[in-house]
Amino acid sequence: MSDSLRDQLLKAGFSPQAPSKPAPKRHGKPHGQAPRRSASDGGDRPPRHEGAGKRAGDPAPRRDGEIDLARAYALRDRHERETAERARREAEQRARERKERRQKLAALLDGKALNDAGAEIPRHFPYGNRIRRIYVTAEQLPRLNGGELAVVQQSGRHVLVTREVALAVQAIDPDALALLCDPHGADEDDVPSDLMW
Repeated sequence: MSDSLRDQLLKAGFSPQAPSKPAPKRHGKPHGQAPRRSASDGGDRPPRHEGAGKRAGDPAPRRDGEIDLARAYALRDRHERETAERARREAEQRARERKERRQKLAALLDGKALNDAGAEIPRHFPYGNRIRRIYVTAEQLPRLNGGELAVVQQSGRHVLVTREVALAVQAIDPDALALLCDPHGADEDDVPSDLMW
């Protein structure tokens, strides 16, 4: 069974507030005027209020050492705002880093793409939980399967590059390397890499 809010607060360490006593009414002085003080009382000084000298951000201590419920909610809200602000700053930092990586990749791949507009042989490969395809020429296919050439992803398209360029891309952003065959490694799932499908 669920506890009431009051029971939950009591379990969390909050104690119930004692009912406040109403201030006694004064007769004879109009409302809003402070009583006059004599010189021996320090009549020139304004009346001293309870809690004077405290900063507005300090929690109001209670008699039993606990802070009041409103202050607890304020602390929780401030913590949530700080957490959200920290998450926003981290997301902005990640976005800046992604942008810098894209700019470095664009500068690195500028003029190094080996894609041939007349290529007609499809080479399929797994990337990003999907089967992707790049078209290569008859001369490029054995080089791609042998590890001399590789495929990298740049701005949503697959780019055929040399092995050296692919390794440089991998150093900048490992996720951008889509296909780099190991000529000495075993074929994945016993399917030859040069199989046409």
